[in-house]
Amino acid sequence: MTTEENKDKIPTHLAIIMDGNGRWAQEKGLPRTAGHKKGAEVLKPILEHAQKRGIKYVTLFAFSSENWNRPKTEVKYLVELFRKYLNEYAKEMDKHRVAVSFVGTREKFPADMVNKMNEIERETAKYDDFHVIFALSYGGREDLIAATKRIALDIREQKYLISAIDENKINEALSTHGAPYPDLVIRTSGEQRISNFLLWEIAYAELYFTPIYWPDFNEQDLDIAIEAYGRRNRRFGRV
Repeated sequence: MTTEENKDKIPTHLAIIMDGNGRWAQEKGLPRTAGHKKGAEVLKPILEHAQKRGIKYVTLFAFSSENWNRPKTEVKYLVELFRKYLNEYAKEMDKHRVAVSFVGTREKFPADMVNKMNEIERETAKYDDFHVIFALSYGGREDLIAATKRIALDIREQKYLISAIDENKINEALSTHGAPYPDLVIRTSGEQRISNFLLWEIAYAELYFTPIYWPDFNEQDLDIAIEAYGRRNRRFGRV
């Protein structure tokens, strides 16, 4: 699907809810941490394939704000896994000229990780061909609340009037500002819900649910999802 005829069927912005790591491990008689490790390994080939297919933005729901409520041992493992891959991906992303950003309450992570996130964003901001957005300690409702507070402060400081609030003002206040709305949302593992992910941004996104657990999701599965997206008729409320 890379011909001139169907290039418009490739989503500009792909969002992925990477679900099923723990269940994948449990079904194999492995600890849940093994599923998270395998899930992290899957990410690199998927991102490379997305870039090859012409996708410009990929947002990854890696850790929700609610995930902090999981068992402490699992949370600790996930944080250490993030730390490991932050360092590894930092080199890879710079090598492949990928712009990387992070959305979510990053301050909940250790200071060294926050510093690394900030550094990665600064160092890769110069790239514009492919963007990867990691949603870490992220919740859509929390982001909307934070955006509302930013707008309220702007009004209190008389930067603009209440009447000036529109879709653009809300977009600018969200942590995802600067990225286009997602065209396609993929959720793995068979669950069919959004789970507090990009609630404002995916209002008109196409949703694709697959029973495949994230650790088993591969490039061919991504192609199947893209092809399904290409068959959709996106009307955005119009006839």
